[in-house]
Amino acid sequence: MDAFEQLILIWAAVFVAVVAARKTRLTPVLYFLFLGFLMVNIGMLPQKLDPFVRGLSELGIIVIMFALGFEETTSNFLQSAKRSWGIAFFGALVPFLVAYGVADYFWEDTKIAVLCGLAMTATAVSLTMACLRSEGLTKTGAATRIMSSAVLDDIASLALLAIVMPLVTGSGIPGPEEIFIIVDKIILFFVLVWIASVWLLPHEPRGWIRRVPIIGRFGIRHVLTFDSGRYATLAALIMATGAGLLAHLFGFHPAIGAYMAGLILREEYFHRDIDADSYQETRVVLDNMAFTWIGPVFFVQLGTHLVFDWDIVVSVIPHTVAMTAGLLVGQVLSAALAARYTSAMNWQDSWLVGLGMLGRAELAFVVMDIGYVEYRILSTEAFYTLMFTAFWLNVSVPLSIAWWKRRYA
Repeated sequence: MDAFEQLILIWAAVFVAVVAARKTRLTPVLYFLFLGFLMVNIGMLPQKLDPFVRGLSELGIIVIMFALGFEETTSNFLQSAKRSWGIAFFGALVPFLVAYGVADYFWEDTKIAVLCGLAMTATAVSLTMACLRSEGLTKTGAATRIMSSAVLDDIASLALLAIVMPLVTGSGIPGPEEIFIIVDKIILFFVLVWIASVWLLPHEPRGWIRRVPIIGRFGIRHVLTFDSGRYATLAALIMATGAGLLAHLFGFHPAIGAYMAGLILREEYFHRDIDADSYQETRVVLDNMAFTWIGPVFFVQLGTHLVFDWDIVVSVIPHTVAMTAGLLVGQVLSAALAARYTSAMNWQDSWLVGLGMLGRAELAFVVMDIGYVEYRILSTEAFYTLMFTAFWLNVSVPLSIAWWKRRYA
């Protein structure tokens, strides 16, 4: 089977998954994974996909993370973050500790436990917002807190991923010199991102940048609005892949760089006294690429790694039950209590925040892909446990929000 036949089957599965997600009000990611799992186990797809398809899936996760960062307005994020830090901190810390504790108890491996904790830290905000929208709850204070807290969790998880991955992928316990080098690389990477956001990207270059030839005369707005903005999407994708390559150069996953590039790219950079709205056009194109035809390839190919083995499925039932139950209780309680006592929300909104933080999506599966596919740190049992746990947590989101709405004044 050549690459194009595999790609046609994957795209057909994506269409089926989207239809099923609309009918069941669940995130399409679950169906992408399931259909990848189904097709590889019935022989429609090979266990090892064509290199072209695998390369397209790697591009897909870069575009997904860039689009997620691009959707977030930096100023709104900073304002809401001041009121949501407690929800983000405690709502991420407790799930990390629960997943870490369960994994360490069953597998007694620190590296596996750390990756399990990271995978179960970030919240699937897209799933929660879709459920809140269907129940008419998007205008509530809880919806705003969930959005800002989830973004904070994502950024913190990416930062932790950047710190932890060089440690867990090394051989043995790193010494002080290795840890010092890793910390320096992390600091340098985020300093470069900060320099780009403060001095290079704004339309009017500041400080010493003004004296640099060419760069001192032209800002990013000149690039994004060139030829009435027709090439704005191309310029944005160059930024995303360039930031991903920079992150890879520093030893991190390219998705980290792509997300940061999207986060620092502001809407005003796309406007320059022209009638064309290149920002909206770019956002539409990126969303289509990330969530319609390139990004889903990543999740389908990830599902193909779940080759059905009845013995493994049965063996991870205790692990899945323990991790799912622990995360359900820990996530809801930690986020709800934090919303009540650090964000001064009423109890109705606080419990809605707790329930809305249950979902797990893009970032969780990025960690699983890195840990199981790229570096083979996660065992097969741990990979299956995380997949099944993420499934049940995502199923609980629409059910719990619909149930709580009946008690919500």
